[in-house]
Amino acid sequence: MDSNPILEVTNLTQKFRSGDRTLTVLDHVDFSVDEGTICSIVGPSGSGKTTLIGLCAGLDRPTSGAVTLNGIDLGPLNEDERAEVRNQHVGFVFQTFQLVPTLTALENVMVPLELRGMKSAEVRHDAEELLDNVGLSDRLDHYPAQLSGGEQQRVAIARAFINKPNILFADEPTGNLDAETGKTIEQLLFDLNKASGTTLVLVTHDLSLAEQCQRIIRLKNGKIFKDEWVENPEVENIK
Repeated sequence: MDSNPILEVTNLTQKFRSGDRTLTVLDHVDFSVDEGTICSIVGPSGSGKTTLIGLCAGLDRPTSGAVTLNGIDLGPLNEDERAEVRNQHVGFVFQTFQLVPTLTALENVMVPLELRGMKSAEVRHDAEELLDNVGLSDRLDHYPAQLSGGEQQRVAIARAFINKPNILFADEPTGNLDAETGKTIEQLLFDLNKASGTTLVLVTHDLSLAEQCQRIIRLKNGKIFKDEWVENPEVENIK
């Protein structure tokens, strides 16, 4: 069966002004990701990893080049239109969790569907089920400050999956966690990904995590210098 790209990146360049200098963070990057693929993006600090997935998810605009996400060219869209694309098609897990401190775990998970205009009663069941799936059924009414780092990241993952995204981006999802908790979060991401059929794109500096994926894209100085498929019998293509 022919595969279909859910993400297409073409000639992507991102530059920033720093005083009287221009910094090139991404330099004519090209790649595509097929539906159902589990892909990692690795590279040293400053190589452009976080900038790249932010552009892929429509969180920012590139200096030049194009991103097509699930068949939608993000280039012509304004900020509100890109936000709508994210709400409809994208999940995002941040290293710093990005939970709303004044909302409970359950309320944080419900936010993406409430932003679609769905009523709380309609989404509560799905949010409770996801929190149960990530082992937090007894933490529904806890606020982020009452949760450990690992528990906060579980809430963030449940929130990322609540809208059944076509593609999920995770930026150093275990970077702020201890090794044992990080392993739990890694497995949780893979398990939920496999169950939902969501394409997964992980940014990580952890090569052991990257090697659990099907594909590793290596960045250096804003360019792709290696793009390889990994022979990993434990990872099945979920298409």
